[in-house]
Amino acid sequence: MADDAVLIREGLVRLLEEFGCEVVATVGDGDALVEAIAEHKPDVSVVDVRMPPSFTDEGLKAAVEARRRVPGAPVMILSQYVEVSYADDLLADARGAVGYLLKDRVVDVDEFMEGLRRVAAGGTVFDPQVVSQLMVRRRRDDPLAQLTPREREVLGLMAEGKSNPAIGRQLVISDGAVEKHIRSIFNKLGLYAEDSDQHRRVLAVLTYLRS
Repeated sequence: MADDAVLIREGLVRLLEEFGCEVVATVGDGDALVEAIAEHKPDVSVVDVRMPPSFTDEGLKAAVEARRRVPGAPVMILSQYVEVSYADDLLADARGAVGYLLKDRVVDVDEFMEGLRRVAAGGTVFDPQVVSQLMVRRRRDDPLAQLTPREREVLGLMAEGKSNPAIGRQLVISDGAVEKHIRSIFNKLGLYAEDSDQHRRVLAVLTYLRS
């Protein structure tokens, strides 16, 4: 758990412990975060963006460095701010196991815990505002150019960590239609059946966020 604000950090620790999690380390700066991840190799780390000394993007930079030292280390960024540059670096290794949620938009504890479990299992969970900021920089050679508007909607909801039934409810379509759209997305992005559905889902989301 990495957050320089002691009350927030300790409050999150108590919340996680109530849900049966064991918090192996709490830290208040980026260097300590890197060392803690390297030492403990936790199932997932919860990291604030702005920490000492400059209170700009130390948390994100530390998370990137931690994943360099411990490849694929699961990280959930939990912050009040969207910092795009190092968020790109977190996505660059295409390993998944990354989340980015905004503190003031987390209104359901169960949903937060589900997102944390998803990241720990190698998935991705991104707040819609974070997705919007990442998508502003669309490349000319857009790998998503072949997707239909509906497929882009489905993929965007996948990036938010939504399950197939949740996507269906939000778009008011059947589970079968959701599965059909996802199969089409996989095919158009060149993600074929030799990989597991979970792995293809992560790769599709990473392609979407990096596009």
